[in-house]
Amino acid sequence: MDHDVKDMGLADEGRLRIEWAERDMPVLRKIRERFDRDKPLAGVKTGSCLHVTTETANLMITLKAGGAEVILCASNPLSTQDDVAAALVKHYEIPVFAIKGEDNESYYSHINAVLDAAPDVTMDDGADLISTLHSEREEQAKKVWAGAEETTTGVIRLEAMAEAGVLLFPVIAVNNAMTKHLFDNRFGTGQSTLDGILRATNVLLAGRKVSVFGYGMCGRGVASRARGMGALVNVVETDPLRALEAVMEGFSVSGTMQAAQTSDLFITVTGDIHVLRREHFEAMKDGAILANSGHFNVEIDIPVLQEMATGSRRVRENVEEFLMPDGRKIYLLAEGRLVNLAAAEGHPASVMDMSFANQALVVEYVKEAHSNLENCVYDVPESLDREIARLKLQSMGIEIDALTAEQQEYLCSWEMGT
Repeated sequence: MDHDVKDMGLADEGRLRIEWAERDMPVLRKIRERFDRDKPLAGVKTGSCLHVTTETANLMITLKAGGAEVILCASNPLSTQDDVAAALVKHYEIPVFAIKGEDNESYYSHINAVLDAAPDVTMDDGADLISTLHSEREEQAKKVWAGAEETTTGVIRLEAMAEAGVLLFPVIAVNNAMTKHLFDNRFGTGQSTLDGILRATNVLLAGRKVSVFGYGMCGRGVASRARGMGALVNVVETDPLRALEAVMEGFSVSGTMQAAQTSDLFITVTGDIHVLRREHFEAMKDGAILANSGHFNVEIDIPVLQEMATGSRRVRENVEEFLMPDGRKIYLLAEGRLVNLAAAEGHPASVMDMSFANQALVVEYVKEAHSNLENCVYDVPESLDREIARLKLQSMGIEIDALTAEQQEYLCSWEMGT
């Protein structure tokens, strides 16, 4: 089996961690049991570009249990857990191409290794498989049944492609599922981002002035969790509705320049480019800490920070110190990449349980429906979303009511008003 991982000697440790995560993924486990019995994915080849973590491993194992041929590469050079990659190859016979810290050339060679397998269905976290297909393998792209996209940044890219009329196959926006973005983005990103920052720095958040850039679901989660740990949280937004919502939820709201002058810790979760740039670096306090939890390392203008600094050094694992000409020091975490995965372990398994349940069920859905789909971006079918929520509640021992026939009739009637 062809593969490229760091060290196969890590496989046994990785297997234990995969099993540990699986204990907290009851919805995916339930789906796996059905897949193993019925083999609904027989004849499907999936190519995945996802963060290679214990939770992703359980998704790959579930797809294989369903009869799919599975191949995996990393969606970020710093997010791979090398022991997990080795375990998938050795113990589960799943080809993996991922090494933590791989350079840009290796990163794209691994993407191309997945595409060389000619997958029927692509699974992306950031749309790199799809963008490579469209830019370098157009004829192959025309043969792909459909894709699935895991994150906001990727969905933005894909919707732009669909709008421009250049998308060559349908894509399901897994990120937009209610059981994904309402939970994974908010509760997963909120906890794991702070986990990464604390592992990298060991700073006290209580009393520290923290600015969160972006108040989508990820920003909401980060701001809420930071406030819960005693931080003085400020939100920076360009959308007036989201900014107003942040105000109504008790956060201060400011522009970027004001935040730059007053904040101790900066956390970007916008999905956009150069949120923090030259004029902001010039205004920051001595000791300012910069962290990014957006998918790509473009939210902080790192080349400009490097150009401005008179020198830099690594002062802790995942912490780089930049010395400014006036003597101030600015600290960048995890090379500006996703701090929750580069400096920690990413989202907890219990929240990824729902996200990856969506991915598994979407592959099953695509197998049956792809010939009826147009080349555009679709939401996850509501029936799948609600089934995942039902299974999650069931796994938690929670029962909810069902509407009575009378209640259903009332909601559907215009004649039974006051």
